[in-house]
Amino acid sequence: MKNESREIVNYSSLSGIIVTHEGAPTSFPEHWHTAAEITAVLKDNCRYKVGGETIRANKGDIVLFWPRELHEVLSVPREGTIFVQFAPTLLEHNLDLVSIMRLMNRCHLIKSSEHPALASSIFEKILKIKEIYGSGDHLSETKCKLLTYEIVVLIGEHVIKEREAQVGADHTPDKNRAVIHAVLNYITEHSSEEISEAQVAAAVGLSPYYFSKVFRKYMQTSFPSYLAAVRVRTAISLLADESYTITECAFRAGFQSTTTFNRVFREITGYSPRDYRKLHAIG
Repeated sequence: MKNESREIVNYSSLSGIIVTHEGAPTSFPEHWHTAAEITAVLKDNCRYKVGGETIRANKGDIVLFWPRELHEVLSVPREGTIFVQFAPTLLEHNLDLVSIMRLMNRCHLIKSSEHPALASSIFEKILKIKEIYGSGDHLSETKCKLLTYEIVVLIGEHVIKEREAQVGADHTPDKNRAVIHAVLNYITEHSSEEISEAQVAAAVGLSPYYFSKVFRKYMQTSFPSYLAAVRVRTAISLLADESYTITECAFRAGFQSTTTFNRVFREITGYSPRDYRKLHAIG
């Protein structure tokens, strides 16, 4: 049976990045892929769906989908968008970005009517990536990735500014911010192991009480919740490889039982691991 939820994210031209304009689908069912996707909207009346919310975008707007995130293209005019898809390593190998991904993951639309300078800057960089992509330039891959990083930095600065407008400026001491980065690095390296909050606190030289307080304040979530989310994210990446069973994905991601894995996975994604795998678009 044909799986209409599959989309090929093929990095055959440049490693870790692809640009699509001509031939982009005017609609596509709910799916996910490991790539992040940033879209410059060329024509009015583009509609998407993510997290149960319908996004309506018009010319000049920027639409964002993050790695492993379920989304749907409801309706887009023919050749109405240009989108850049890039490997998640560009985001997940930088601790400063990892530390604000909770904010970036909530950002799916940058409207040109509300943020004209930001939307215009990102739009221009996407057009520049399209120009360089496939140009035959010996350094085209590096140039495209640098521009992609510039876009990600702009988005990061935007979500931090939006957050500060809501709750005030971040006055986290530099030493605590450095501790959080060390913690995030430790979790990234050891999330597949059986680690505890007390163990991580000891690894960065803090008492469990103070560690819990600092982590929650900076990350806006508890350590157990964050660790569970990291493991689910890892499991989702593993689900993309159909040579692994669901059970293997669970244990490789760091879960100690399939019961816990299934429960936590559904709590975070709204789907069972098996159903989520069916919506995978190869990337």
